[in-house]
Amino acid sequence: MSRFFEKIVRPVLFQLDAETAHEFGVMALRLGLGGSRPSSHSAEQNAVFGSIERFGLKFTNPLGVAAGFDKNGLVVDQLADLGFGFVEVGTVTFRPQPGNPKPRLFRLPQDRALINRLGFNNEGSERIAERLGYAKRRCVIGVNIGRNKDVPNERAVENYLQTFERIHDVADYVAVNVSSPNTPNLRDLQSSENLEHLIGTLQEANSKLRRKPLLVKIAPDLNDAAVESIVDLCLRMKVSGVIATNTTVSREGLLTLSVEKLGDGGLSGKPLAARSNEIIERIFRHSGGKLPIVGVGGIFTAQDAFEKIAAGSSLIQAYTGFIYQGPSFAAEIVSGLAKILKERGFSNFDDAVGSAVR
Repeated sequence: MSRFFEKIVRPVLFQLDAETAHEFGVMALRLGLGGSRPSSHSAEQNAVFGSIERFGLKFTNPLGVAAGFDKNGLVVDQLADLGFGFVEVGTVTFRPQPGNPKPRLFRLPQDRALINRLGFNNEGSERIAERLGYAKRRCVIGVNIGRNKDVPNERAVENYLQTFERIHDVADYVAVNVSSPNTPNLRDLQSSENLEHLIGTLQEANSKLRRKPLLVKIAPDLNDAAVESIVDLCLRMKVSGVIATNTTVSREGLLTLSVEKLGDGGLSGKPLAARSNEIIERIFRHSGGKLPIVGVGGIFTAQDAFEKIAAGSSLIQAYTGFIYQGPSFAAEIVSGLAKILKERGFSNFDDAVGSAVR
């Protein structure tokens, strides 16, 4: 971690409420204060990450920014400059919405975690699509889509389809978010019947347009049978991959006292790591390694990243670790991961995927 960020910047930012600090960080990136793009990767990184291809897209490295950090596509190019291999914008809804009442984002420093109940606050699909049309495309850009809060699940498919069609041209891939705990009843869309209808409709539209990879983001609070049912459905419906996982509603094992006073919301960060890895491994085993997995939840170190890859992740994402550790986070994770793979005798990145399971 950058000593300057650790000793100077983070203590100042952590004096602010979490959402204000986040907005300040995004503004700093927009002003070019985050850092400059590395002129080149090390020979070690090039050797390990030089040929990562997933669902027809090429990635300079496997580490991405999870949805929720850049909700409106404001700093995609700047995040690429920090060393991320891809950025997932959103969650984007068809119409703009303000999200849930504030305060709605909380730090748990003892647990290296966050709780959020932001509620898909975003500027809406039309404005975000227009903005992404001007991106310099220094990395792969995914767009995470969700349901407007005032739309009941009975009309959710139409709402998702409207968003999908609007952002389709500017997204390298589209992630379907049916797993946020902060939009009422959204997680009900993970049921087999509901998910099949939703994915079937989106894939039909996808086939009429220039086909883009379609991924599904699932919750960590599903039981094993539900996870396996989703895997079966994704394989049958030719979904390009699964993002595992979203935030959890569990508060089990936290060190933070009186955490219940913070109220509802999804927990992210270190407490999610083990459960995320369990689900990644189950998806990898059940699919026989045939369904690409984007592993997310609790990555703070290169070792954390490696554990997700060894469990079966084809790509990885981070959010909370980036918030806590600052602008040097991506470069440190990527370089550290390259060293771990070399030390363990992997000649390339793909050989490491699922190595703990196989």
